[in-house]
Amino acid sequence: MGTMNKLRWAMDGGFWDLDISTPVTLEGEARAVPGHPLPLGVSRGTKLSRPKQTDFFQRFMFAPFLPSYSYSPASSSHSFNLQRCLAIPLSQDWIAMLQGQFNLHKFVSSLRKRRTLLQSSDSQSSSLIPAICACLRDKSLYALGIYSELSLTPQDTLVLSSDANGNDDTPPRRKAVLHHEFPDHNLTLEAASPSLFLDKSGNYWDVPLSLALDLASIPSSSGASYHFCMRHIAGLPKLFEGGDENHGKTIPATLLPGITLRHAISFKKNLEIWRSEAKKLKMVQPFDIFLSTPHVSASGIIGAVMTASHGDNSVASEVDDSHSTAAGFSYRSHALKSAVHADLFSSVSFMAQHGSFQKWFLDLTRFHVRLNFPSGRKFLSGATQLAHDFVNSQQPTNKALEAICPSATISLQQQIVGPFSFRVDSGVTVGLNKQTNWYAQAHDPVFALEYALQVLGSAKAIAWYSPKQREFLVELRFFET
Repeated sequence: MGTMNKLRWAMDGGFWDLDISTPVTLEGEARAVPGHPLPLGVSRGTKLSRPKQTDFFQRFMFAPFLPSYSYSPASSSHSFNLQRCLAIPLSQDWIAMLQGQFNLHKFVSSLRKRRTLLQSSDSQSSSLIPAICACLRDKSLYALGIYSELSLTPQDTLVLSSDANGNDDTPPRRKAVLHHEFPDHNLTLEAASPSLFLDKSGNYWDVPLSLALDLASIPSSSGASYHFCMRHIAGLPKLFEGGDENHGKTIPATLLPGITLRHAISFKKNLEIWRSEAKKLKMVQPFDIFLSTPHVSASGIIGAVMTASHGDNSVASEVDDSHSTAAGFSYRSHALKSAVHADLFSSVSFMAQHGSFQKWFLDLTRFHVRLNFPSGRKFLSGATQLAHDFVNSQQPTNKALEAICPSATISLQQQIVGPFSFRVDSGVTVGLNKQTNWYAQAHDPVFALEYALQVLGSAKAIAWYSPKQREFLVELRFFET
C-alpha cells in the first residue's frame, strides 16, 4: 500500500486526528481528538492493519494468538483478549481476512462465579465441563471482524472493514478508506461509523458518523511540508462503552457535530552534530539497519496552522485549551456558528545514540527529547511580558513564565540482550507552583519491550504497556526510528 510509506510530522499530534494503537476494539485503532496532544506510545512509522499484524505473527513468529489487555472505566470491566486471523487471498490484488477475538478474562471470571454459585447451592451438576460449556455459550465473549483490501490501481487502494462483538447493545463498527498516492503527496478518504477518538484525559469517544479527507505532502528529512484535512462529524459523541451516559465527562468541543478544515505548512531542518566513522563488525548484520550508526543530532520544525469550523464544534470551542490553536488569532461568528483560528507552532528535538546494535550485549543506548511549542502567539506574549518586566525591574509573573515553557517528551531505549531492548517514553511538564518554585513532573509513561526482526532490515515486534490507560498491546512496526 502506497500510503504505508508516509511518515507523520513530529508536530502532527497537536493538530491532526492521527491513528493511535489501542486494544479496546478489534480494529486496534483510534484517533487523537483534534487539538489534543498526541498520546505517547504511538507508532509514527509504517504500520500494518491489525488483521495483517495478527496474520504476520501467526505465519512467521509461530504465535497461535495475539494477546491484548484493556480496562474500561465507563463499565469498570477488564478485558484480556486473544486474537486470531484467517487470511483469504481472493486474487493477486485482493485479500480478505477474518479476525476473531476471545475475552479470556471475562471467561475465567464467569467460570469462577458459576462454580462458586453451584457449589454454594449444593448442586449435583457442579462438574467443570458443563460449567465451561455454559460459559462458552456467552456471546459477549466473542468478537468477529471482516477486513478487505483491494488494489484498484498501482496508486489506489480500497480498504473495507467491519467488526462486531456479542453484546446486543453495541452496534457494529464499519469503515471504508480509499488511499491514493500522488508523486509528491498522499490522499486519504475515510468514512467510519462509529469512529473512535481518544482525548488528552484518556477517555475514548464514539462519534456516530465521521467523514474525512486528508491530503499531505510526503515528508522529507529537511525542507517544507504541508497538510490539509477536512472532517465532517454527524451526531453527538458518546463515551465509549458508557451506554447512554457520559458519566460526568465533558465532550471535547472538536468532536461536536460540524465541519472542520485545517491547513498547515511547516519547515524542518536537521543538524548532524556528530556521526561515528568507526568501522562496523564485519560479516555481522545489525539487528536494525536504521539503528546501526552512533550519532548525535538535532532538528527543528517551525510552521503555521489555520483552522476553520462551522457547526456546534465552533460554538463550543470557546473553552480555552492550552494545546489547541485557540491560543492564537481567533475570529468567531455566533450568528453563523463559524470560527477561524490561526497560530504558529514549533518543536526542537535532540537525539543521541551509542552503539551500533550489532553485539549481543549493551550495544545500543538511545536518548531522544523533544520540546514542543504548540502556540507561537502564547509564547511571544509571554516573552514580551518577561522582557517588559526585565526592563522595568519588575518581578516576572507566573503566567508569563509558564507561557514560554514548552511541553516535552523524553524517550530512552536500552539493549538488553541480542535483538531485545527496553524502551520508556514519558511526557514532562515544567512549571511553577504556588511558592513560585520550578518543578518538572513526568506523566503518561509508556513501557515497551522490543524485539528487532533482523531478517527484515528494520522492523520490530513490540509489547507495550500504558499505566495511565491500563492498556497492553503486542504489535508490529516498521521503519520506526
